[in-house]
Amino acid sequence: MAKKNVLIAQSGGPSPVINNSLRGIIEACRMFPDKFGTVYGGWHGIEGVLKEDLLDLSSQDREEISLLRTTPAAGSIGTCRYKLKDKQLKDFDRIAEVFKAHNIGYFFYIGGNDSQHTAYKVSQLCKDKGIDVVATGVPKTIDNDLGDSERTLIDHTPGYGSVAKYWSHVVQAANEENMGSYPADPVLVLQAMGRKIGYIPAAARLADPDRTMPLQIYMTESKLSMPEMLDKVNDQLSKDHRCIVVVSEGFDVGSIGEVRDSFGHVEFGASKISAYQAVVNYLNEKGIKAQGSARGQVPGTDQRHSIIFASTVDLEEAYKVGQKAVEVAVKDGNGWMATILREPGFIYNVRYGKVPLEKVALSERFFPAEWISKSKVDVTDDFVDYARPLIGEDWVSVPIINGRQRFSQFKEIFAKKKLPEYMPEAYKKK
Repeated sequence: MAKKNVLIAQSGGPSPVINNSLRGIIEACRMFPDKFGTVYGGWHGIEGVLKEDLLDLSSQDREEISLLRTTPAAGSIGTCRYKLKDKQLKDFDRIAEVFKAHNIGYFFYIGGNDSQHTAYKVSQLCKDKGIDVVATGVPKTIDNDLGDSERTLIDHTPGYGSVAKYWSHVVQAANEENMGSYPADPVLVLQAMGRKIGYIPAAARLADPDRTMPLQIYMTESKLSMPEMLDKVNDQLSKDHRCIVVVSEGFDVGSIGEVRDSFGHVEFGASKISAYQAVVNYLNEKGIKAQGSARGQVPGTDQRHSIIFASTVDLEEAYKVGQKAVEVAVKDGNGWMATILREPGFIYNVRYGKVPLEKVALSERFFPAEWISKSKVDVTDDFVDYARPLIGEDWVSVPIINGRQRFSQFKEIFAKKKLPEYMPEAYKKK
């Protein structure tokens, strides 16, 4: 069988370890020189595929590929939030044309539930049109909301372990600051990412598994109201004279002037106000039972692009699931996603497998109700046992040159375009 070229792309929000999955795919493809030809990267996800912007990854220096291990976010090949909708038939035809024009035989798409839906659509496109292309999904999302609530499809997604580590350290540091400043600032409100799924704010408990801090966690799933929050914060103040509040960005604080992306998801960072500001305003206006004021902050996107907080466990698993995706593509063919499954027992260990793309496409799991404490402002020890192994035991080593982090720097070497210029269909509606 003649060698076929490879196309890798990614979409959705980035993570500290997403490039290690990319590295895993690239380096695994080298192990099959009889099957794989040139490896390309879709420049900014499926949008780059539609525009025929294909970065030649096979022409990059091997050192730069290796540096992907500690290069965060998605700057290497870019990401997007472009949704392939069923009625956009021209987009699907264009993808098929690009695949044929560049002899693409393998397509890997890195991302969360919406991205796996895109991968599924591409796999069906190839099947329906009789195109000899193997489409394979590679999981990624800091929200940890991909798959099923029972965690039979995937135990956790690459990216989550690192953001969980980030919050375990940020809350520790915030507690030190609050201990010193609480006579003036008794309440500190921190906003965590996570839309309507509570895995990220829940990770704040990893900073204090023995529950010695005056820490309260407000997940969207708790369904608590602002008045109930005020009561609980005041109860904490009467006991400890201070309170650290971690609130999910999706916690119901009323209208925030929502801005939505093409998938219909609220973009909290682009909306008019944020949850933490609404909470701070409410606490101060209604009155906290302590001298001083509530204050707050939102870490923002640094929780998904700070490589110094990356979990070494997360880095390893992101790399291996990328490798597994290549193995699945070679051995099992079209329509699968590589996955991570936890082995039973108290010693943390995982195995890498596969699940049908159709089962994870647009899947969404929620934080288990049994992991929310009776107070609704904490999580149980079962969650701590689940999440603790994911954050690792040590700091990642990031190369430093002249005091600056050394990230991968790809040369802008693109495949020669063979097709007429094309504008993605969704662009025309803007």
